[in-house]
Amino acid sequence: MMSDPKLSDTITLLLEQQNISEERKIVIQPLVDFIQEKTFKKLPVNINFICTHNSRRSHLSQVWAQVAAAHFQIPNVVCYSGGTEVTALFPKVVETFQDQGFSVIQISNEANPVYAIKFGQNSSPIIAFSKKYDHPFNPSSTFAAVLTCSQVDNGCPYIAGAEQRIPITFEDPKISDNTPQQKEIYSAISLQIASEMFYVFSQIKK
Repeated sequence: MMSDPKLSDTITLLLEQQNISEERKIVIQPLVDFIQEKTFKKLPVNINFICTHNSRRSHLSQVWAQVAAAHFQIPNVVCYSGGTEVTALFPKVVETFQDQGFSVIQISNEANPVYAIKFGQNSSPIIAFSKKYDHPFNPSSTFAAVLTCSQVDNGCPYIAGAEQRIPITFEDPKISDNTPQQKEIYSAISLQIASEMFYVFSQIKK
């Protein structure tokens, strides 16, 4: 995977400093098991990361999971994201991706912009925009629904078409909006999500 030197540095740092608690490993193990079963059977691995607004954590999770799958060369993995309502990809998330080494191109200018996010020189871009989890862009069956916020976990007991429902919740970086700590907190939560997604895919046996 030929990536931007800044992204390569970010990934090297992730792998060197990976420090995931046993408690978190238990939380994310069902996702490891889902991916492992599909990989053993040589089936497509579809993962839909779902949050309320599909504006922050679900996109961070989608993108980093796709990068982790590419890094560990786990085949047939396609990551998606969605929400229970439509808003827009929050601009600070876009900035965070750029700061950590991704190439981000805005390809539309409406209130809910569409972005192309590239993590490698020859990688297919990840198309990012806010959408409901059951939007036609996303899979309608045979996917894992990974719930990245407790609001969705508590409010959505049933996700139509999901083979498995896996709560892996993260703190909302929105708590730092309009504070001097915003950049630092968005970066930290992005790296936490990245570290956990890299751990997940490091466990998969091909």
